[in-house]
Amino acid sequence: MAIENRYEIMFYIQCVNGNPNGDPDMGNSPRVDPQDMHGYITDAAIKRRIRNYIQAAYPEEDGMSIIMQNATNINKFIAKSKSLAGVEMGAKDKDSLYKSRRKACELFYDVRTFGGVLSTGPNAGQVRGPVQITFAKSVDPILPLDISITRMCKTEDVKGAVSYEDYEKAEKATDEEKLRTMGRKQLIPYGLYEARGFISANLAEETGFDDKDLKILFEAILNMYEHDRSASKGEMSVITPLIIFKHVGTDSDLNQRKRQSKLGCAPAHKLFELVSVSRNPEIEFARNYTDYNFQIKTDSVPKGVEVGFLTDPYSEIQWKTVPANSDLFR
Repeated sequence: MAIENRYEIMFYIQCVNGNPNGDPDMGNSPRVDPQDMHGYITDAAIKRRIRNYIQAAYPEEDGMSIIMQNATNINKFIAKSKSLAGVEMGAKDKDSLYKSRRKACELFYDVRTFGGVLSTGPNAGQVRGPVQITFAKSVDPILPLDISITRMCKTEDVKGAVSYEDYEKAEKATDEEKLRTMGRKQLIPYGLYEARGFISANLAEETGFDDKDLKILFEAILNMYEHDRSASKGEMSVITPLIIFKHVGTDSDLNQRKRQSKLGCAPAHKLFELVSVSRNPEIEFARNYTDYNFQIKTDSVPKGVEVGFLTDPYSEIQWKTVPANSDLFR
């Protein structure tokens, strides 16, 4: 059964001495807004790490496959969806597209969650996903650095060499200094990024995104950098708690309240405004999330909305347990 409540979420990503999301058009330099020098992590980069976690944590579970996998052709998965739906590969009528789309939602967690364009080969239509995530933006301006490093070996293609012995012979005939080279590394000393997400109960009806999927999404967000370490990323982590706004409605009539829960009881931007992050006044350059004050006005949450906090990916959400205007991350 699909979720019956609308949600908004907020979470914070910390990057220490790493490149949180390089821009290929800028020599892989950390993405930055040129007007105010605040950094960005794209929604695609965040979704990629959520997908990676799902693949690692639920490799054999039914309905938890990922369609957007690394170095694959997604058309084969679209063809699989059409085949299992009992639809001919070239069928394009509405009923065939609907059956193919439904089967893709059943098979693939990321289609059920984020949606997807399934008309790139064997046509299964398009899916609007109930979960959308914004670009994460740094709380403070970032300082992109381009650092030179010494590479103690080379990757030279030696003319005529076809075996280990050929390469070794050429290496012995080369001066030691010429067997080293220089390289570059792009990073930022520190960045704290705020990301926001939207979860639609109306669109969840179309894909079958249910409460189990929602819980796994939260688990994946909190864990996504714990299993995605690399030299370029430095030390990256999602700082807990995950902040969750749940629309529950206010009407005494149960049917009307259910409708309110799906449509929402307050604009998303007003809920996000309840959370404030500010650097401690005695800190000139932040180097840890503890250099910031995180506060939420729990006493100003609109009627019909509950605010929850998830500090552990495997525990239950704590609803309204943080005192008003308290520091969330202490």
